[in-house]
Amino acid sequence: MYFDVTYIVLVLPAVLFALWASARVNGTFRRYQQQYSRRRITGAAAARAVLDANGLYDVRIERVSGSLTDHYDPRDNVIRLSDSVYSDTSTAAIGVAAHEAGHAIQYATDYAPIRLRAAILPITNLGSKLALPLILIGLVFMYYSQAFVTVAYIGIACFALSALFQLVTLPTEYNASRRALQAIEAGQLLDGDEMEGARKTLSAAALTYVAALAVSLAQLLRLLVLVGGRRRND
Repeated sequence: MYFDVTYIVLVLPAVLFALWASARVNGTFRRYQQQYSRRRITGAAAARAVLDANGLYDVRIERVSGSLTDHYDPRDNVIRLSDSVYSDTSTAAIGVAAHEAGHAIQYATDYAPIRLRAAILPITNLGSKLALPLILIGLVFMYYSQAFVTVAYIGIACFALSALFQLVTLPTEYNASRRALQAIEAGQLLDGDEMEGARKTLSAAALTYVAALAVSLAQLLRLLVLVGGRRRND
């Protein structure tokens, strides 16, 4: 039975961190979903208020099924809010909705990291499809030709694009949360003591992106170790 030490040592800790971060964001959202805003503003109304305050009257807001499936789609110029956010009046829902409005503002103001992320998305998707086949081909056939070592490293480079995408994603998410909290305060959508719910929900959500980057980097390091080890054994 094959025992992958590299996975246990390098990747598993990052995966456990990601699982903890996911559980934390769900737990935090559920906690502050019970804290209702005194003004009874829904998530959809909060997003609309943030958009209108920034002159983004053309951005539509739609309801989408699921929980925490909220996102801004720049292609259709629409914010899609989940069932647990759209009509909910909790501080958690308002924070999430304002965060998605923050992404719309980023695109409207040509925020550099969001534009960079959008630019590298197509090549990242292509790289993610090519990475595993190239790495496997390289690992299997490098015993027969050193040319396949290069193939394996090309596959690793393709995989590295995913880590780059996660890295570029981090500042966009933190910036969107910062914009959201500033807009909530400026628009007086929540009272001072209610801000904690929105702030902690967004902080927990941001941590999931840190965890995703950690997993990608750990996987990248593991692949480099595996290919490097095979190459030395030849």
